Amino acid sequence: MIYIRSTIFAIYLGIFTIIFGILSGFLIIFPLTWRWKFITIWNRLIIDGLKVICGVRYQVKGTENIPDQATLYLAKHQSAWETIFFPLMFKRSLTYVHKKELHYIPFFGWGLASVQQIAIDRSAGRDSMLQVMEKGTQRLQEDRNIVIFPEGTRIPVGQKGRYKLGGARLAVHAQCPVVPVALNAGMCWPRQAFLKKPGLITVSIGPVISPEGLSPEELNQRVEDWIEAEMRILNPEIYADQLS
Repeated sequence: MIYIRSTIFAIYLGIFTIIFGILSGFLIIFPLTWRWKFITIWNRLIIDGLKVICGVRYQVKGTENIPDQATLYLAKHQSAWETIFFPLMFKRSLTYVHKKELHYIPFFGWGLASVQQIAIDRSAGRDSMLQVMEKGTQRLQEDRNIVIFPEGTRIPVGQKGRYKLGGARLAVHAQCPVVPVALNAGMCWPRQAFLKKPGLITVSIGPVISPEGLSPEELNQRVEDWIEAEMRILNPEIYADQLS
């Protein structure tokens, strides 16, 4: 049944991605706020479709920690699920920092490009970091949230990648609030996995961390400490198995 449901969902995902990818090309003449509202209809359809078809539900903890201002969210990354869900969760339109190659993906990439994200060339080294600082500060000044995955790639449940400094450097440079986010979406939608397992995904939003008086390294460490401690609360059984 999981295979059948996952196949149905893949078809469902493909159909709506093609439809919204094509339509997004006609939205460029409209203001960003209109484009954002339209594109996030796709996000809602996918999250709701995943629940109905595959039995993947979700809950959010710590919504009271979401600031009423443009914020930088540094989040755990385990799955494609959170990249689809986050635009539905926060109060403002948001910007992802992602590799520019995503814009070349037919339909999906077209929709992504239509809502002004921060696409970087990872091979550019220092220049790509300068681009993140410049465009990230601009997006915050436009009253938009930013989401960065400090580990840089999707990490399997129970594992930890190296937390890179890019997000913390942006926060210190722009002096914007930082909110860490832990989640366990990989339990239901693992990295590069076709099968979607029924279950409950938990997204946990941490307390605001002010960058004032902190170096990027200190800020990054606080984010890492909170996220990794919260991961042990979300899935204690996995971390208990690692210790046994």
